[in-house]
Amino acid sequence: MPAAPVVSVVIPAYNAAWCVRKAIDSALAQDFRAHQIIVVNDGSTDDTLAVLRSYGEAIRIVDQRNGGMSNARNAGLRAARGEFVAFLDSDDWWLPGKLGRQVELLRARPELGFCSCAARVEDPQGRLLNHWECPRWDGSFLVHLFGSSADVPGSCSAVLARRALVEQVGAFDESLRGAEDPDLWIRLAAVSEYACVPEPGVVILRRPGSVSRNLNAMRDSTLRMLRKNRHLLPPQYRGAYWRSCMAGVHADYAKWQYREGRRRDALIDVVHTLRLSPMRRGRLALGLLRDIAMGRAI
Repeated sequence: MPAAPVVSVVIPAYNAAWCVRKAIDSALAQDFRAHQIIVVNDGSTDDTLAVLRSYGEAIRIVDQRNGGMSNARNAGLRAARGEFVAFLDSDDWWLPGKLGRQVELLRARPELGFCSCAARVEDPQGRLLNHWECPRWDGSFLVHLFGSSADVPGSCSAVLARRALVEQVGAFDESLRGAEDPDLWIRLAAVSEYACVPEPGVVILRRPGSVSRNLNAMRDSTLRMLRKNRHLLPPQYRGAYWRSCMAGVHADYAKWQYREGRRRDALIDVVHTLRLSPMRRGRLALGLLRDIAMGRAI
């Protein structure tokens, strides 16, 4: 590990003995070598700590009581010494060249506070589920993110950011139990610019049930995230546009609730959609009401 790392890599790990080695090895294999790797053992009860110790001095281990994903990432940030910080979830892994391309991009463009890269989404059998491409947007990326919070491909496992800027905006909000990633991207986009490397640099693992398992927490946290960051929008976007973004979240969760067999909860979200943005989202809301009433697939 270099005396003055350019990049600090933060990997939170909770009961990750089954997967964390692949994540660490992918970070160690990067051709950009001026980086430190910090793995936060977040109160694991399996063999995660033993796996981490097998790496010796190649990684730094932060061992702590279980505090959740955001708490673990923030613990890694406190141990970081690099100019840049990169995040990698323990069940994802990087592709060769990912780190070097992103460091080159941020060094070439000082106005950028953070960047991500395109990603591959795979299932546990290694089958490709989706190509998560770089977003397209016009104007302010901050405004765009309010309406499309998933438009940072790869999310945490793909992002490289200036560490001082992450600390300036307050790192991860530990009170959120979902949507903590887009919450940070919104706060970074309020004070800096964003770019995306089009070459795939990360593989995101999608396991069955990983979304629906936390449906309520994700819904509530996403709505909280949009409320608490409303003041960051330019004034002209804090009215109808912001309400339309909130309505869009309710519409999305109405679909997911309905697919999970929670018809009553889905209808409540549709009503919220119609109430918040009848002009922009009214046709969508009425279409959802019709499909739910008729028992159609959504």
